[in-house]
Amino acid sequence: MDRREGARVEGSAPATLVVFADDWGRHPSSCQHLVRRLLPTRAVYWVNTIGTRRPSIDLATLRRGAEKAAGWLKPANPRSDAPDAAGRGAPQVLSPVMWPSFGGRVQRRVNRDLLTRAINQRIAPSPRPRVAVTTLPLAADLVGRLDVDAWLYYCVDDLAEWPGLDRSTLCQMERELLRAVDGVVCVSEHLQRRLGRLGRDAELVTHGVDLEHWEGGSGAGEHADALFWGLIDRRMESAWVGALADRLAELGRGAVVLAGPVESIDAAVTAHPRVRLLGPVDYNKLPALAASAGALVMPYRDLPATQAMQPLKMKEYLATGRPCVVRRLPATAPWADCLDVVDTAEGFVSATLRRIEQGLPSEQKAARARLKDESWDAKSAAFAAAIDSLVSGRRP
Repeated sequence: MDRREGARVEGSAPATLVVFADDWGRHPSSCQHLVRRLLPTRAVYWVNTIGTRRPSIDLATLRRGAEKAAGWLKPANPRSDAPDAAGRGAPQVLSPVMWPSFGGRVQRRVNRDLLTRAINQRIAPSPRPRVAVTTLPLAADLVGRLDVDAWLYYCVDDLAEWPGLDRSTLCQMERELLRAVDGVVCVSEHLQRRLGRLGRDAELVTHGVDLEHWEGGSGAGEHADALFWGLIDRRMESAWVGALADRLAELGRGAVVLAGPVESIDAAVTAHPRVRLLGPVDYNKLPALAASAGALVMPYRDLPATQAMQPLKMKEYLATGRPCVVRRLPATAPWADCLDVVDTAEGFVSATLRRIEQGLPSEQKAARARLKDESWDAKSAAFAAAIDSLVSGRRP
């Protein structure tokens, strides 16, 4: 069946989804937030894929490789009937065997054939229409081969600008993907403009936030004068973290706490007595950790990758009710009335200390009222409309 022909067929049932993204349940990505809210009304197949980093031999890569191999050896996972806290179930998770690289024609052909056979076999019993949704350019080779009726590219980052990723492969495969997919959704105006320069219009669906989750912090977590959570890598401005830790030491105060997986960090920061690394923290424990913090901080560097990103944590930070200090970036500037936006190390240190001492200003608290219009439920409705329009023949 030609997928373009299938995309013109009107269907009464919501489309079945075949999603290519990060491993289900590994961390709460925007795609997972959206799909969780679509689970009660449609079938979802979630395909755990390999990463997009250049192959290397180090402890983190070996550990991740072991995790992927273990997933391949497990029996196929049926959809779980066990609901989450909101009564939602889980998708059918597929972990097909893959070659751990897309860096050449042979590797791409091998993965194309492995994935096509494995996925088409699993989705064959599912109802039509079927829409494939990918956050990864690595799915480009499957367009036209997977037994689906339409394709949607959900662009969440400029992955080619992330440190450590296989830039040339990602750029080439994204260009191929953009030429082939039926629709594109992106999470920021910055990405929308970039995709426009590549010749594709994109619907804008910005990130949401679960207000009830973040407002529930009890303050029972480990105290931090300044708290950051998320992936700790080369996008972090280590000099800012070190300067704040130095000042806290001079004042005899607590510490800067960094919660999340560590991919790369300046050794001088890890060795600082006023910096604590907590490692990954469960999503459900973050509200309590935030409630115990003097201020939440986002000390990113000004890089092409951070210029393009739309960090999930920004609206999460705001929803906690805690003071926030962030780097001035395209994603943070529109929320400048809700938090402190800084450009320098000196500004970062002084603003953070001021918020630790004085708390959240009333005007910032009032400005955060607009978060009520940023729920994941509303975002998932817009996302679903974009998906279903591809098989109904209507624009979202």
